[in-house]
Amino acid sequence: MMKPFDTPPELASSDLDLVICGFPGKSTCHGGLGWSTVALLRQGGRIALVDAGNFGMRKLLIEQLAQRGLKPSEVTDLLLTHSHYDHSVNWTLFRDARIVVGAVEMDWALTVPWGETPVPELYVRALSDWPTCERVEDGAEVFPGMTAHLAPGHTPGCLIFHWRTPARDVIFTGDAAKNRAELISRDTDMTYDAAVSRATIGMIWDKWRERSGTVVVPGHDLPMVLDGNQPRYLGKRKASIRAWFGKDTGTLTELDLAVDQD
Repeated sequence: MMKPFDTPPELASSDLDLVICGFPGKSTCHGGLGWSTVALLRQGGRIALVDAGNFGMRKLLIEQLAQRGLKPSEVTDLLLTHSHYDHSVNWTLFRDARIVVGAVEMDWALTVPWGETPVPELYVRALSDWPTCERVEDGAEVFPGMTAHLAPGHTPGCLIFHWRTPARDVIFTGDAAKNRAELISRDTDMTYDAAVSRATIGMIWDKWRERSGTVVVPGHDLPMVLDGNQPRYLGKRKASIRAWFGKDTGTLTELDLAVDQD
């Protein structure tokens, strides 16, 4: 099976591997795509995932981990940026892992009206009582060399994760900044308060500029580094849909969604 993302040379020597790379798009007729990034980290014998993807990714996640010689049960840490279904619902695949979620996020997610938001209500409710769930505060160390930082806007308790390694820093923004367009414009597509989101994106930029070569991994886009003051993509996007538009199940039409990137 083809890998959904080929690790670029800039990341080849690091302990970061994008198991699934998110896509910066929305469906026009069928609701949200929910194609989010899932990142694999290795450090000191521990194996972590940042976010867990949506229901449609379950088979893909298992297959991609197997290609890396791993089973879901071998993941030691699951670090959730926020509670929306496309980032959190597959926590049950990693139920033996230590599952990190923001304390502010969990408090909020447990109070949203059922059936009205992207929060998977029953899964969040079960997670809140799960014995390996750990609610963390702003500034907590959640993985060796990695700190969590409250990044409200998309949700009240979104976290970003800042991982400091000898080779480079890596910042996982989740949906606090979903894609390059949001990072550059500082406008966001889904936020409860635009000004709060702009302040959060400003904080992300401040951290991005602290160290040359820092990689930003958004929730729904390719990883990026700064060239001067401009974000540059790392790697190439892969995204397509196969559809049965013909008269038999063997006839498939492939629609390429990976348009040219600048």
